[in-house]
Amino acid sequence: MITTKNLTKKFNETLAVDRLTLEVDKGEVFGFVGPNGAGKTTTIRMLTSLVAPTSGSAIVNSYVIGEDDINIRRSVGLLTETPGMYVNLSAKYNLEIYANLYEVEEVQGQVDKYLHMLDLWDRRHDEVGTFSKGMRQKLAIARALLHEPRILFLDEPTAGLDPEAARLVRNFITELRQEGRTIFICTHNLDEADKLCDRIGVFKTHLLMVDTPHNLRSELFGKKVVFHLREINESITTIVQDLPFVKDTRIIDNKLLVTIDDPESNNPDIIRALVTAGADVQFVGEHAQAFFQRDAWLGYRLAPNSRVVASRKKGEEILYEVVYSIDAEGRRDTPTAHLQPDPQFMLFFGGSYTFGEGVNDDETMPAQVSQLAPKYRALA
Repeated sequence: MITTKNLTKKFNETLAVDRLTLEVDKGEVFGFVGPNGAGKTTTIRMLTSLVAPTSGSAIVNSYVIGEDDINIRRSVGLLTETPGMYVNLSAKYNLEIYANLYEVEEVQGQVDKYLHMLDLWDRRHDEVGTFSKGMRQKLAIARALLHEPRILFLDEPTAGLDPEAARLVRNFITELRQEGRTIFICTHNLDEADKLCDRIGVFKTHLLMVDTPHNLRSELFGKKVVFHLREINESITTIVQDLPFVKDTRIIDNKLLVTIDDPESNNPDIIRALVTAGADVQFVGEHAQAFFQRDAWLGYRLAPNSRVVASRKKGEEILYEVVYSIDAEGRRDTPTAHLQPDPQFMLFFGGSYTFGEGVNDDETMPAQVSQLAPKYRALA
């Protein structure tokens, strides 16, 4: 449904989107995840033919950007981050205006349908200016769906909403997914992307990685298995740690959390080692690792022999901190920093960041984070 090849957009000398190559399948919910200013909205504006790319190509719903722009705009639905409405007009009249602009055949039927679906029917005659932000967001989603587009672009669909309104919007996205629509969601709400999307693309001017949430979790954190034991002690933990395929172990109460790559093959060996060590294994289960911790993320290039300290603070009190190091071979020393061969890693962590010696000062790093930056607030 959506195919891009080296799609690029520059504003004067500022590179907003760098050679984006991507495919989104029919019926897929695709999450485009990155911090504010990463180029997500610019990407949506190109894919909906609102701005022309500087270079590269894209096909949306079988239409070519730059050649079939009118047909692209007719065939997609768009929810902008800050949707505008006629605030002095009623919700029903707003939808009627846009339905006529889209040349919808059954205007009243479509307007009534989505007013009911989004629980706005009882307020249909009220002026939009009296609506809460959550109600306006639901009305904007209704507007984007009036002409029944097969592809829906949502730019920060739950931004600024209270928890209940955000939940309603997420539930409605799930309903749309069941109808087989292709949905492209731009967000920096990482937990939301994890729950809603079939695949996630991590984006910061250029595409850093793309895969299913499950595969990204495995790649970033490894697969984690929980062994529930009657009792646990240090000698049992040491025996498991010494197994060659075990990447990490952690004790939580009477549970042993083990990080491995192939649970199906390795679990029997771990159980045998535990029983041999005298442990009583009560049961074994998979640990459900959240893809992202909180709504914060950071992605920078680190040179070999470099390090980063991630700390969590409450006021001036440091609750905990973790040191992530890259050795001379470009390998990471912790499972929470993801290293790619160049070496580039994505660090998913909440809190503030202090960079130690050895940080590469290249084009991917903001000027204020070069060399020794005392503190860098995680993007939220």
